[in-house]
Amino acid sequence: QVQVVESGGGLVQAGGSLRLSCTASGRAFSRFATGWFLQASGKEREFVAHISWSGGSTTYANSVKGRFTIARGDAENTVDLEMNSLKHEDTAVYYCAEDPWGRATIRPDEYKYWGQGTQVTVSS
Repeated sequence: QVQVVESGGGLVQAGGSLRLSCTASGRAFSRFATGWFLQASGKEREFVAHISWSGGSTTYANSVKGRFTIARGDAENTVDLEMNSLKHEDTAVYYCAEDPWGRATIRPDEYKYWGQGTQVTVSS
């Protein structure tokens, strides 16, 4: 059974940084493309970033381009999201999931194996 756990969230001031980690067990996550999404309170889940299975290709939402970096972690089966220059509007629960087809789609319904998410709160 595949389990995905996101970690690294917390409270940070605007302009600060956080590093989120996504760790999968029960499956070789490193063989699959992975996406990060966010869901702000009362809003739909939206795409943040995507990394190919090889790590050689990344895609970002326009809202985070130049501030966030997605990368394969040092530990096996992890994918990290480095978030810099955080803004109040980045406040949300952040989720990661597997992209089974490697299409780098922004549609959350095309991903699977979601974790419980990690809360990121950016104070203004």
